[in-house]
Amino acid sequence: MKQSPRTTNELRKSGYKALPVKVEIRKNLICKLEKGEPLFQGIIGYDKTVIPAIVNALLAKHDMILLGLRGQAKTRIARSLINLLDDEVPVIKGCEINDNPFKPVCKRCVDLVKEHGDDVEISWLSREQRYGEKLATPDVTIADLIGDIDPIKAAVQKLHYSHEGAIHFGIIPRTNRGIFAINELPDLQPRIQVGLFNIMEEKDIQIRGFNVRIPLDLMMVFTANPEDYTNRGNIITPLKDRIDSQILTHYPKSIQEAMKITDQEAWLERDGGRQVVMPQYVKEMVEEIAFQARGSEFVDQKSGVSVRMTISIMENLISSAERRAITNKERVIVPRICDLQQALPGMTGKLELVFEGEQEGSVKVSRALIGKAVRQTFTKYFPDPLQKKVRTPQGEEPKTRDEYTPIISWFESGNKIEVADDMPFDAYFAELSKVSSLKEIAKKHMKVEDSNKFELATLMEFVLDGLHQFSRIAKDDAENVIAYKDLVGSIFPPKGRYEED
Repeated sequence: MKQSPRTTNELRKSGYKALPVKVEIRKNLICKLEKGEPLFQGIIGYDKTVIPAIVNALLAKHDMILLGLRGQAKTRIARSLINLLDDEVPVIKGCEINDNPFKPVCKRCVDLVKEHGDDVEISWLSREQRYGEKLATPDVTIADLIGDIDPIKAAVQKLHYSHEGAIHFGIIPRTNRGIFAINELPDLQPRIQVGLFNIMEEKDIQIRGFNVRIPLDLMMVFTANPEDYTNRGNIITPLKDRIDSQILTHYPKSIQEAMKITDQEAWLERDGGRQVVMPQYVKEMVEEIAFQARGSEFVDQKSGVSVRMTISIMENLISSAERRAITNKERVIVPRICDLQQALPGMTGKLELVFEGEQEGSVKVSRALIGKAVRQTFTKYFPDPLQKKVRTPQGEEPKTRDEYTPIISWFESGNKIEVADDMPFDAYFAELSKVSSLKEIAKKHMKVEDSNKFELATLMEFVLDGLHQFSRIAKDDAENVIAYKDLVGSIFPPKGRYEED
């Protein structure tokens, strides 16, 4: 294996050419595009929208800002940019700001080159070490980002405060020749944002009263929520003007894309040797909750509904089923529709309501969103419970047919069933099997075999909950027990129930 150059002289003889970081990124990007290699691993749903905009910005050697609501992979994209850097680059050994061996800029390295010439030692910086990131908070200072005078360094080295050697470099110059990202840019105080002007335009920094400007080779990336998201602050206009490209991110545009993201991010496969069975329609139902929330009049759309919510729902859903399997000593983990109520903790903290009211407000809205998701998903697989007329040959009278009549009639006869999220599977399946024609309707439209009893049982409960969402049967929630019963009977109690003794 060939040894990497260890001095500036060896580096020069090797023919190495140091490129500005944006040129380096552009070169590697073009190479990946020509080979058809993926640019951003794990980024789903942006292939036709966000990624082309990012590619255009990188080809133009632009600094950029990723603007979008929470949970839209902005930080992940920023961190993925390091894959467009070279594997490693040479720097003067021990330099705080990763000086180019051929063109040093800090006083220490300039003095080293004057003293030792091409015998100055170099080290190699990996691409991971060339990425810096800072979360903007109101307490961030110019010293944190750019630098300041270090009195301890001055005292130890016996330097006057006006000596360049007394400078302590901030996190941005320490990422020189790399990529630096600032998350939640509007949270940065306006006077601190002003301190970024020179970095963005003149590509240099000036620290305190030193009459010296230190040139930097950086690519700057910012992330932010839309300015009207909160009243915490905004991006000042002169800084916004200096950011070359503004790229808008978005939430998944389809249920299929959303499911891919959740499958990728959620912890679905559990340890312990138990098999997890996750029906497709349950996955769709979970994603539909987020889609319903993003269109709800009760949810603050300026805040957004993060994809983290569906990830949390899915993990809570599986955990509820896992808890039941462990308790009942079962080897198969299968979510039930009644488990959706156990997913509320994954929702209530992630929904910002338009009108903040009592503590129960988020719970009520979450339950309503789950109901709408069940209803929407139900119509993809089963006939509309409210549509009774069916098509007939031309000239004949329309016929009426309601596939759900046997189920409705069974409940109208005074029957009811109760299911719970802690019931053993055999008891759960037996309880659902009491309902006339329920199994047959489930099997007819979803093509589930009797042998696949775990999915069949959940599907049967799905049919009942769908009928409830279309107001064909009633449903009562009492802690972890759900009862399905006749709708009319629940509205009009039997005669004499409320008569006085």
